[in-house]
Amino acid sequence: QVQLVESGGGLVQPGGSLRLSCAASGSIFSNNAMGWYRQAPGRQRELVAAINSSGNTNYAISVKGRFTISRDNAKNTVYLQMNSLKSEDTAVYYCMYGRTWYNPNDWGRGTQVTVSS
Repeated sequence: QVQLVESGGGLVQPGGSLRLSCAASGSIFSNNAMGWYRQAPGRQRELVAAINSSGNTNYAISVKGRFTISRDNAKNTVYLQMNSLKSEDTAVYYCMYGRTWYNPNDWGRGTQVTVSS
């Protein structure tokens, strides 16, 4: 099992930026994927962005060009730089870990991101 600790959420005005971080510890696979899903009230959890050990990335269409995912393999940490934030980005953001981005094994507790004036 892998433990995930998230940080960096908060309240930001539309057009602003936030950076999320997620550090993994425990039984880490050498080849893995880490990333972020989000869930807004009344909606299903959806992929935001993911990155694998080789650096290949996958983004939701709604965040392409605004969000950037990166990782530090030595620290088992993934980052999500979110720019040009919109009100529709408001959600709880969950860090994920797994063999692939579409089949997460472990989840963080979630961090709230609120975009509002």
